[in-house]
Amino acid sequence: MVKIHVKRGDENRFLFETNCGVSLNELTTQLARLHNGMLKVSRLCQEIELLADHGVLIPPQMQGLTDEQVSELHLIDEWVEKCVPSGGSVECADPVGRRNGKAPNEKMKEVLRRTVSEAKAAISKDLVEANVCMTEATIKDTLDKLSGAVTIVYPMGLPPHDPIRMEFEGTEDLTGTQASKEVLDEATAQLWWAGKELTREKSLGDFIGKNEKTKIIAKLQKKGQGAPGREPVFSEEEKKQMMFHAYHRQEELKKLETTNEDQYLNSEWSDPHALKKQFTGLGNISWRPK
Repeated sequence: MVKIHVKRGDENRFLFETNCGVSLNELTTQLARLHNGMLKVSRLCQEIELLADHGVLIPPQMQGLTDEQVSELHLIDEWVEKCVPSGGSVECADPVGRRNGKAPNEKMKEVLRRTVSEAKAAISKDLVEANVCMTEATIKDTLDKLSGAVTIVYPMGLPPHDPIRMEFEGTEDLTGTQASKEVLDEATAQLWWAGKELTREKSLGDFIGKNEKTKIIAKLQKKGQGAPGREPVFSEEEKKQMMFHAYHRQEELKKLETTNEDQYLNSEWSDPHALKKQFTGLGNISWRPK
């Protein structure tokens, strides 16, 4: 099987296993879908951590307002009584005023936090170094676990405006957010390798050959972004090793230069008694035992 180390810019994303005969249209779509799925898991983990700390999201028209402002405007959050976490809630005000401050109790918090920790591990970039490949089944299983944990803590469900619910239902609107810049259009995403775009009309083998034991580093790009930067010839670890050896070699040369400067003192021509020894026949006498 061909292994593809997928990167986005200079950032590691995941490993993926495929074969040389796969259509690049199918492959690029799969890789973009996995990339987007990992982003969805990451967004959910972030929001579920806030859910554990500060409760459900309040209606958009009430966000950021003080209690006095809410009272003056006669605004009511009808979901406060509907969305009570299992085992009751504890007061924990949201400093940014997005969530209602009715956090789950410690036991329920642990359910959410443990699941989030497992989800982060499932999409970790460290999996690349561990040689673990990403699959759509992994993404689906991770999303199912996150959904199950939220259901355990909030069996009555979350408000329709809560981003966690919208993410699970696929109705999230990322327009104008930083997250929208990271999501790829599966139909138009581009895959690049060795400075070349792997055009969707061909197969992977048309570019990398027919060796099924090949491993390549490929980069996902949005359409119109142009060619990504090429991979450096040496990795950071290799650069550090080369610098270490260069420094070590430099120190050795310095020592040799110092040694050579004094070496003449042991030379025959520098001996002030050399002429006398020559005439007396003592020039080649060695006092070392044989």
